[in-house]
Amino acid sequence: MNIKSALLSALLLFCASGAWADEVKLKPFVLASKAAGAVEEKIAQTKTALTGAGFSIVGDYSPYADAHVLIITSDELKKNAADSEHGGYGAVQRVSVTKINDDVQVSYTNPVYMANVYRMKSELSDVSGKLAAALGKVEEFGAQGMTASQARKYHYMFGMEYFDEPSVLAEYGSYEEAVQAVDAKLADNKNGVSKVYRVDIPGKSESVFGVSMKGEGDNKYMDDQFIMKDIDFHDVKSTAHLPYEVLVSGGKVYALYARFRIAINFPDLSMMGKNSFMNIMKTPEAIRLALQKTVQP
Repeated sequence: MNIKSALLSALLLFCASGAWADEVKLKPFVLASKAAGAVEEKIAQTKTALTGAGFSIVGDYSPYADAHVLIITSDELKKNAADSEHGGYGAVQRVSVTKINDDVQVSYTNPVYMANVYRMKSELSDVSGKLAAALGKVEEFGAQGMTASQARKYHYMFGMEYFDEPSVLAEYGSYEEAVQAVDAKLADNKNGVSKVYRVDIPGKSESVFGVSMKGEGDNKYMDDQFIMKDIDFHDVKSTAHLPYEVLVSGGKVYALYARFRIAINFPDLSMMGKNSFMNIMKTPEAIRLALQKTVQP
């Protein structure tokens, strides 16, 4: 083979490998393990594994029976958040422990998928590797998948919100005033919205809060369990979808609109029919109003 032919072959191989890399399908969640056992024992084991791998547990709650969520962060996650516009959404990852019949499933959000849907600077491949080493990795799940480029420009369908079209819930005179007010209001647990965690982004006037939402009667459409009962219907559970986030950036308080925030974790959910978005049609606005009432001055 002459030099010209060798260079051409190398170029074609490079292009082909680049095209293949761009076609790798990312999915929202990773199933770490599934086996018989006790929930409390598995939660304790998971916490030990996470802290041993260098993660900090900043939140810990049970949104409903047989479901538990741990919210974790690390220096790497917070640095990436600081380097990314509205990166606070990606400052944490969520790990779930869910009992289904006789099995306990441990799953977590896929850092690479989340980094792309939140348009972050780093794709967090190292964080993904650390989670897999600490907890295990059986399979990615939650969707047929999309490429990184598709994830970065994702919205569910025409006319629905993108990542850079969040709800502005409130506005204060400064970041300091906003973050203190939001922290206090979430501690009051008004409107069924309560604080699960808070992470401050280093070197940046930005904080992300995780919130639990409980409602009944006319307020059931914002309730975590009501929503998940309808959309999280597969055998492998997407409990790590929870909790929802509120972002304080500067003097403004934001939340990703639910037609985006829910859809990024359930992108294959049908619009109509059984277990569809139609069954929670009132949810996006119910969530927005509950959050707005809670954090407004």
